[in-house]
Amino acid sequence: MIKINQELSFPLENVLFSFALESEAADVFENCNTLITGIGKVNAAYELSKAIRFKKPSLIVNLGSAGSNFFQKGDVICCTRFIQRDMDVQALGYAQYETPLSGLPPVLEYGLKLEGLKEGICGTGDSFEMGHSTVLYNVVDMESYVLAMIAMKEKIPFLCLKYISDGADDNAAEDWLVQVHKAAAVYGTILNLNKSI
Repeated sequence: MIKINQELSFPLENVLFSFALESEAADVFENCNTLITGIGKVNAAYELSKAIRFKKPSLIVNLGSAGSNFFQKGDVICCTRFIQRDMDVQALGYAQYETPLSGLPPVLEYGLKLEGLKEGICGTGDSFEMGHSTVLYNVVDMESYVLAMIAMKEKIPFLCLKYISDGADDNAAEDWLVQVHKAAAVYGTILNLNKSI
């Protein structure tokens, strides 16, 4: 059972755990319904859409590593708001991060809150950000926005937890390689998977 709060919990067999990479899941999630999407928004959209069709989950949990120059390395942040940080059609009169003709606001608000965790705004884009400077989002990744958007459109509850692996700065690539394997163990503890399996 995955418990979100006092009123809301989901049977483990109905939960889909989504990761970009196998290294982010490790063996902690081997007895769970896991989805390895690959890196980037296109891969994530394709793999999640296919998984929803065949697995019909009652909860989607996106877990993975992310950068931040706001939170500390090793923090786990619950993201409930998402920005598509590489969407820029300002030249045609749209707001920065707004997807033209989508009907969606630049900041997508969709996601469950997990008690005891700090909340963040995740900026998703198809680049490994190493010079983060904006204050509009304080967590950076490469998949979460599209996963949240699909979950919202399919009316499936969505929980997004990000393990901060790097500072989204000049040392990001090196820090990520060192930190990424630590995420799975931390997630297993937060979600009480050892008690659930």
